[in-house]
Amino acid sequence: MSRVATILCCECGTPIDGSTGLVLCNDCIKLKYDITEDIPKESTVQFCRDCERFLQPPGQWIRAQLESRELLALCLKRLKGLNKVRLVDASFIWTEPHSRRIKVKITVQGEAMMNVMLQQTFQVEYIVHAMQCPDCAKSFTANTWTAKVQIRQKVPHKRTFLYLEQLILKNKAHQNTVSIEEAKDGLDFFYGQKNHAIKMVDFLNSYVPIKYKHSKELISKDIQNDVSTYKFSYSVEIVPICKDDLVVLPKKISKALGHISRFVLCSKISNTVQFMDPNTLQTAELSANTFWRNPFPALADASQLVEFIVLDVESTGITVGNKVLADITVARASDLGNNDQEYYVRSHLGGICHAGDSVMGYYIANSNYNSDLFDELEYDQIPDVVLVKKLYIKKNKKKSRNWKLRRMAKEYNEAVAQNEGHGGSKSQKQDMERAERDYELFLQELEEDKELRQNVNMYKVDDEEADIGDDDDKEESGFEDSDAPDIDLDELLDELDDLTLEEQARVEAEANEDEEGEEDGSEGELPEPAFV
Repeated sequence: MSRVATILCCECGTPIDGSTGLVLCNDCIKLKYDITEDIPKESTVQFCRDCERFLQPPGQWIRAQLESRELLALCLKRLKGLNKVRLVDASFIWTEPHSRRIKVKITVQGEAMMNVMLQQTFQVEYIVHAMQCPDCAKSFTANTWTAKVQIRQKVPHKRTFLYLEQLILKNKAHQNTVSIEEAKDGLDFFYGQKNHAIKMVDFLNSYVPIKYKHSKELISKDIQNDVSTYKFSYSVEIVPICKDDLVVLPKKISKALGHISRFVLCSKISNTVQFMDPNTLQTAELSANTFWRNPFPALADASQLVEFIVLDVESTGITVGNKVLADITVARASDLGNNDQEYYVRSHLGGICHAGDSVMGYYIANSNYNSDLFDELEYDQIPDVVLVKKLYIKKNKKKSRNWKLRRMAKEYNEAVAQNEGHGGSKSQKQDMERAERDYELFLQELEEDKELRQNVNMYKVDDEEADIGDDDDKEESGFEDSDAPDIDLDELLDELDDLTLEEQARVEAEANEDEEGEEDGSEGELPEPAFV
């Protein structure tokens, strides 16, 4: 049995194995040699505050969440001497999100001296420098966009665009936009790259029935290098038919849709237009391509609905889905007490209507429509009244709602408005009132249609933000219908949970600044929110 020779460490005197040829123990080697001396312990990363992207040198801007793999890879690439050692492990050390500091714990292995491998762990602190990327800089300069998407719908209301706005926010389809402008009949989206505009057109085509055409304009041309610069425009037009609209179909389309009645209601809008015959509950779908080959307008829209009172309901026993066909006796609400005019209507509302309820419908017997398709109908094919939906007696929902929606920040194109005769304070006030009325109708539609709410993110309202109103307001608003639809808390999201980590940090920092301002008693300007 051979004995192992031991020697004493020349620094601290600790016995060590003499066969290795070393004269220093492991502890002394770690104290005397530093394999991380060529690696900087401090560095910087560039962050764009507007688009929330990080700079990956030399000129690429990437999206990376805090404490994500993408951000860790970006931080490690910024260390110049890291390629001289072997990387073993790297992880984030938690810091305050609004501190503008990122700390990374790194473990490396390297050769301290001949045939001696050493493993060390150290920390690197990154300072986040807020700056502006070139794409965001263009957004603050006029005429710097490369592609534009113009969305239009020729209808007298904005309900379609309100729904489209929520779809865009839910799918985050607005992240690549340079700016968004609100025009008379729609919205304009501006992009810095052509492929971003094409992606937006594809997104619209998958959710709403549209047609589009594109054009390009030559901006500059370098003859020597054969390089040309263009601006691209995509004109998107949405089918001018909305949910609950009364429609008279052309004969050709009626036959193509399974000989459905020509006098129908629009029951749903997706990437196709869905119609329903209220007399038979027959449904049909019309694609956007078929519509634009032979376009036709709606006969009446939801703004022309009249209130009726249900006097009697007699079910026919025919049921399709959640719709029950019934013969309903109604009277116009304004005629009660004046005359005894009653109307017998066959409607799809037999499952939810009872005697004494209020319903909204089209009063065709007292209407005059300027439509060639309507004039083609025979007299016996035209009903006196077409019921559309039940009218629920509610409290002041504007004050009592426990949920809210996010909105996109849009700029109104005043130059276009003035050119089209909509300039001036009086017309602008009317437009604002019309927009508020359309928004309130859209919120009510969300409450009544559960299927529609699946494509919309709704958020909880804080107790401080909610304005329930006092008891006097509740008494003046009347009683609430027990059957009135309401939104469960399970369908609502927490607004902070839906934000990115950077957005959460911004909201928390703004909240802390507001609290500090209230304690100091100073009234400063409120920061501009990301969404209004």
